[in-house]
Amino acid sequence: MVTTDRRAGAAPGTTGAPSLLRRTILLAAVALAYAALQLCFAVAHMDLGWDESVYLSQVDPRRPAAFFSAPRSRGVTVLVAPVIALTPSVTALRVTLALASAAALYAAFAVWEPLLGRARAALAALLFAGLWITVLSGPEVMPNLWVALASLAAVGWFLRARDDGPRRRRALVGLAASLAAAALLRAPDAGWLALPLLIACAGVPDWRRPATVAAVTGGLAAGGAQWVAEAYVRFGGVGRRLSVSSGTEGGMGEHPGAGLRAAYRALNGPQLCRPCHIAGPSVTHALWWLLLPALTAAACALAVTGRRRGRRAAVTLLPVACALALAAPYLLLLDYSAPRFLLPAYALLAPPVAGLALHAAGAARTGRTRLAVSALLGAVLAAHLAVQAGELRVNTADARDTTVRYRRAAQELGRLGLTAPCLVTGPRAQPVAYAAGCASAQIAGNNRSHTAADIVRRASRIPTALLFDTKDPYLPSYARDWRPHPLPGTEWLAYLP
Repeated sequence: MVTTDRRAGAAPGTTGAPSLLRRTILLAAVALAYAALQLCFAVAHMDLGWDESVYLSQVDPRRPAAFFSAPRSRGVTVLVAPVIALTPSVTALRVTLALASAAALYAAFAVWEPLLGRARAALAALLFAGLWITVLSGPEVMPNLWVALASLAAVGWFLRARDDGPRRRRALVGLAASLAAAALLRAPDAGWLALPLLIACAGVPDWRRPATVAAVTGGLAAGGAQWVAEAYVRFGGVGRRLSVSSGTEGGMGEHPGAGLRAAYRALNGPQLCRPCHIAGPSVTHALWWLLLPALTAAACALAVTGRRRGRRAAVTLLPVACALALAAPYLLLLDYSAPRFLLPAYALLAPPVAGLALHAAGAARTGRTRLAVSALLGAVLAAHLAVQAGELRVNTADARDTTVRYRRAAQELGRLGLTAPCLVTGPRAQPVAYAAGCASAQIAGNNRSHTAADIVRRASRIPTALLFDTKDPYLPSYARDWRPHPLPGTEWLAYLP
């Protein structure tokens, strides 16, 4: 049975509220700070982004559903459905998600407290919550942060499933539920997450139990059932859906090394770098990312060579293996990147790195040396969080500017006479159509859902607009006799029949 750090809970024979408070106060403080950062930086005045409008349209009773492409999964739409059913307020949605994500952060890292101890779990939560992309993702209608927290909880419960008795049963239920949540949110990611867990079941006697294998496979199947069913209904099977997804992503596996370069370039924004031809970040603002592999390797080396090696090594090695499995498709198979893609890997690497840092602080032989090391680590952490805060301000402003253009375009289309039922087409159709209360359609690109003949036919029946970027020299042939209207505050024209 896994030995538990006594500092992580009450002393033997003690119970009650004071003990519970001591166990939770550090991690709770991190979660509250995470919620406060979201409310201060990422919630106010931020309209809906492109992907958010697609996810919301699937469950918004006031809007037509946008085209839902093959790579997407519907878990995040289930998450926001109760809120959007009650109110169309974007602010209410943001605040709800900010509070829910802070609670989920607390719950996911609380799973690790018996494995790491209170201080290490709280520091790991701080390292993850302090990243600018973690803060910005909290109130957004996007799946990546929720996949990260579900994955972290799943690996934690898996590690705790070596206990016997009621604790083991609780861990198996938590494992199955966490994996089901991850699969519902992003089915392919959950498959990559489950792979190291199943390998551990095959290779480690403590996990070579039917109940553990059943929890992994059962959770994966329960959460992925909807994705599989939709694959057969809409795409003709799982293989066909994966093939269509690969095409949508630009041909997965056809660009070796491009994903890693794009991930580095997009480290500090933009939120989507496609195509990713921008310059990389400065070394000072990317140093933590460049050092992360070295810190991870050092944590693994300490786990297998330290005095507490053995079964305790799994607490470091397994999350690292799962992090690598989750990061691999985004770093090796794509030719573009977005900072949010690596959130699951960051969450899983946070406990080993936190453990390494506190081990370094505690390994000093004298009190004076220990104080000096602790002060140095505190200064490094403060500098890192300051860099992340600066990037958060920049990226929040950039996201706000982008989404404001969508809202302005939708308002101008309303003045031009587009009222529901209506149709918007063109490269920016989906977010603008959602804001305007219209349906969306595209005849080219990753979200192609209609033909030009469909657009012409529908334009004869309902108000229709083509959004056209002034930088694009190719106006679709069906709209060449339509009238252009500038959309103030944007770089687009609206062509109306």
